[in-house]
Amino acid sequence: MTTQGERTPIPGEGQNGQNGQAGQAEQAGQAGQRTGGGAGATGGTERRRGRRLSGRRAVGWVVMVGVVAAGGWIITQPTPGDYIPGLGPSKKDASKTPPVVGAPPPPTDPAALNADNLFPAQRPVEAAGYKARRGGIRQGEKCDEVLQDGTQELLKDSGCQAYLIVSFTGVDRPVLSSVTLLRFADQTSAAKATDALRAKPGAVAFILADASTAPAQSGGAKPGGERVEAVGRYVTVTSSRAGDGRPAGTPASGGATAPSSPAPSTSGGGEPNLDEATRALSYAAGQPFVWM
Repeated sequence: MTTQGERTPIPGEGQNGQNGQAGQAEQAGQAGQRTGGGAGATGGTERRRGRRLSGRRAVGWVVMVGVVAAGGWIITQPTPGDYIPGLGPSKKDASKTPPVVGAPPPPTDPAALNADNLFPAQRPVEAAGYKARRGGIRQGEKCDEVLQDGTQELLKDSGCQAYLIVSFTGVDRPVLSSVTLLRFADQTSAAKATDALRAKPGAVAFILADASTAPAQSGGAKPGGERVEAVGRYVTVTSSRAGDGRPAGTPASGGATAPSSPAPSTSGGGEPNLDEATRALSYAAGQPFVWM
């Protein structure tokens, strides 16, 4: 029973209607959560707006993309001798660059005997199962400088234009090798020089890993496995010695012959290890000139 002007209380409504108002607010909040509205929805909208790309973030992305692109360009630009293409040799390897004696060939000469192009310092030469690393270098245009005896005139008026001598050291075998490359004006001149050098075994000097000249073969004996080959207008002269640099066939210090790793026997009386190294490096030296 109510008096005039009073209303019937709503269930759940407390004194002065406060509890009812609280219940309505709670219901509104729950509805807002279900529909994504309310204060929570407003905060989510603000967070989503905060993820928009700002000017600073745009600059950061541009810089990152530029760095990645530059790195990709470097890696795709390999240089001779790299262990990993584009990254170059390590500092440790760069410090071991072999010595070079003589004037380098003109960079504009397409037929120049350039050791870095033919035998990169940090890349081993591998042929016929034999592997060796480049050592010292001698180069120049006065071809008489390659002769062990400067008084000989084997290459006088021969048409020789330039020379390159490269020392090699076996990677897994105690063998030293010396490869001499001579460039001539034409194939006829190269063939004549080949015959002259074959008639004088040991006439071409043997250089060691430090680019110094090794002692000559005593008694005029043929160096271990020496090979003289004409390839187009180029001539290659290759010979090998034991790891201590002594001439082939001579005893090691102490009077005993230095032991060598097993290898197939060879004809011609040469030392098997030396003949194997000489054949492999002679082949590797002549390959670049086959089509020249």
